[in-house]
Amino acid sequence: MDFDLIVRGGTLPDGRIADIGIIGETIAAIEPELSVTAGTAIDAHGDLISPPFVDPHFHMDATLSLGIPRINVSGTLLEGISLWGELKPLLTHEAVRDRALAYCDWAVSMGLLAIRSHVDVCDTRLLAVEALLDVKKTVAPYIDLQLVAFPQDGFYRSPTARDNTIRALDMGVDIVGGIPHFERTVADGTRSVTELCEIAAERGLMVDLHCDETDDPLSRHIEQLAYETQRLGLQGRVAGSHLTSMHSMDNYYVSKLLPLIAEAGVSAIPNPLINIMLQGRHDTFPRRRGLTRVKEMLAHGIRVGWGQDCVLDPWYSLGTADMLDVAFMGLHVAQMSSPADMARCFDMVTNVNAAIMGLDHLGLAVGKRASLVVLDAGDPVEALRLRPERLCVIARGKVVAERARQETRLSIAGRPATVNRRHRPSQNSIAQIDRS
Repeated sequence: MDFDLIVRGGTLPDGRIADIGIIGETIAAIEPELSVTAGTAIDAHGDLISPPFVDPHFHMDATLSLGIPRINVSGTLLEGISLWGELKPLLTHEAVRDRALAYCDWAVSMGLLAIRSHVDVCDTRLLAVEALLDVKKTVAPYIDLQLVAFPQDGFYRSPTARDNTIRALDMGVDIVGGIPHFERTVADGTRSVTELCEIAAERGLMVDLHCDETDDPLSRHIEQLAYETQRLGLQGRVAGSHLTSMHSMDNYYVSKLLPLIAEAGVSAIPNPLINIMLQGRHDTFPRRRGLTRVKEMLAHGIRVGWGQDCVLDPWYSLGTADMLDVAFMGLHVAQMSSPADMARCFDMVTNVNAAIMGLDHLGLAVGKRASLVVLDAGDPVEALRLRPERLCVIARGKVVAERARQETRLSIAGRPATVNRRHRPSQNSIAQIDRS
């Protein structure tokens, strides 16, 4: 068999060393050694080959808008929403499109080849919806972009949000979104969960709600979301994003809630960079960090993936489109420090997030789409520690980004000429890791 492209000698996340043969847009072979030629060969000896990075929660309509028309002085979620309300009338189709495309360039450079973006539908012009639908078509050759119809100002609270949500779905937006905790009453929030899930069930769509993104332990719309998922047969098609109120909930209630979420097959998408930045702003000390109960959900078999949420926008003034940054912060705040937990965090920003988004064509297996990343790291845990260079990014069988390996030159007598911070543990260290 002849291949269009072979990635030779890379280390897979499970530790195997293999060649990957690609024909067209498909992975055709993964073998210890492929003794055939290819139109293009990439040397990955000693480097980690990863599935593409995947972000299941982002706001592409707002990205790269930091400072327009002003900065979020308080750093709170609510001021960010207010600031976004000031920015919306200033948006143009071209500005939203151009910022989103610039972000997608960043994403490709970081091996981020699948993104789910919420898009605000409370502007009756649906300008951002139209712009991101254009972006989706433009980036389709290299990024899987899903769009969520997101009534930012409340499905019932905003007078036109319900009709605009339906219009956006009719225009081709993929997923039903919502924000029940932002409705005027708890009852309205509960009612919105029910109607939004019914809309999704009727149309055969997925659901992804901003759910309980608050420090209020009595914000419990995730319970209703789990109920509606089972009632309507939506298992495997529903995600609750943020879930920060669970950080502050009564432990007895959580002991009841987690089995309900697991039974319903609802996925959870915490966003550690933004959750720990925005939550707990009204606290003195001890100050809550607001990340949901990740390890506890994982222990109950709930599918959990890390999301990025924001980059340079009204809510967050940092970000680089690097999902390893997201996982790195997440493992710290969730205290996922064992080697197995850290490796799981890597899986959460690749395979798990792809599963949450229903992207069954992604992954390192024969027959899957030939989208993958070569990283300057030896294994997933080292990749999290270093957040290293993406030496090569391949999308649909084509090289779309490359970067030279970066090493620092030293001028110190008796020391090596270069250093790159990669590290192979000693045999004693490896034995300790194996025992853990």
